[in-house]
Amino acid sequence: MKNKNQYSIEDLLDVMSELRNKCPWDQKQTFNTLKKLTIEETYELVDAIDKKKYDDIKDELGDLLLHIVFYSKIASENKKFNFNDVLNSLIEKLIYRHPHVYGEIKVNSIDEVKKNWERLKVKDKNKGILSGVPNHLPSLIKAYRVQDKVASIGFDFPNVKNTVDKIKEEFEEFNSALLSQNKSEIEEEFGDILFSLINYSRHIGIDSDESLKKSTQKFIDRFNKVEKILKSKNLDFDNCSDEELNNFWNDVKK
Repeated sequence: MKNKNQYSIEDLLDVMSELRNKCPWDQKQTFNTLKKLTIEETYELVDAIDKKKYDDIKDELGDLLLHIVFYSKIASENKKFNFNDVLNSLIEKLIYRHPHVYGEIKVNSIDEVKKNWERLKVKDKNKGILSGVPNHLPSLIKAYRVQDKVASIGFDFPNVKNTVDKIKEEFEEFNSALLSQNKSEIEEEFGDILFSLINYSRHIGIDSDESLKKSTQKFIDRFNKVEKILKSKNLDFDNCSDEELNNFWNDVKK
């Protein structure tokens, strides 16, 4: 492949074929060896988006596109499908699931769009509405996706107050479980509290995953500053009282 100013998707497919023929590492890859790398690339894209580094976003999108082409190439070698099949399937799905754009359906809100999407998805795959939620999603994101999907078909609390009442109810059940000293029951009830909090955040328009990420980073930043204070005073955590540490922490918060 010669260098040129502008490449096409056909050039990318040609490069992928050449790599599979000539590169020992690319030759060894399978669906299973690539999947963890794909997850890693996705997180690298998210990091780039969070930092608003557009050159990095461009590069990470390219890495994800490479993975799509790679999977398609491996599948084509096994006579399962090829890259064009992936494109055709995607375009057909987008047209089918947007009847308000390509058909006669009328919608008045984003919620109606989501409701139509989920109903068509269930009808198309003949499976339950939650069947499309990946098992390996991070738990916080998975809880949100489950709640969002069932809410799209009307299975949801009618207002925010109900979600707050549910949180209070779950705390009462958790406290009762603590009295039982049954670890399995305590764990389950604590999970219900978290699930209810995520539901509350969804109702008030807050991304619970992003919120927790920011709070965790805030704690890390403050803790790092406390460590610097201790170092500047030739102290460490072992020879500081709880009161001293609390004072340092409060100073950092100010």
